[in-house]
Amino acid sequence: QVQLAESGGGLVQAGDSLRLSCAASGRALSDLYMAWFRQAPGKEREFVTSISWRGVSTYYADSVKGRFTISRDNAKNMVYLQLDKLKPEDTAVYYCAATQSRTVLDFRASGVYDSWGQGTQVTVSS
Repeated sequence: QVQLAESGGGLVQAGDSLRLSCAASGRALSDLYMAWFRQAPGKEREFVTSISWRGVSTYYADSVKGRFTISRDNAKNMVYLQLDKLKPEDTAVYYCAATQSRTVLDFRASGVYDSWGQGTQVTVSS
């Protein structure tokens, strides 16, 4: 069973940066397609970014493109999300997600992912 644990959230000011980490266990990270989602108060969980098994392909929501960067280190079983130029609208709980499927057709759909972390809070003040 895959277990995911996020860390690195916090309270920052607009324009600041944060680096979120996701530690994976229970299966080799190279077997997992990974993503980050976020959920703001009163809103549905939304796709942020995803990364393919070897990190060759990455995808971003339009709202974070050019500001956020996803990466992975399969040797360390770690996935990272670098958040730059943060805005108040980035405030949310950020979740790490994984799927063991070898075919991911709709990486933006939360239902694709079968393992989730507990989330880490990111709060951006104006």
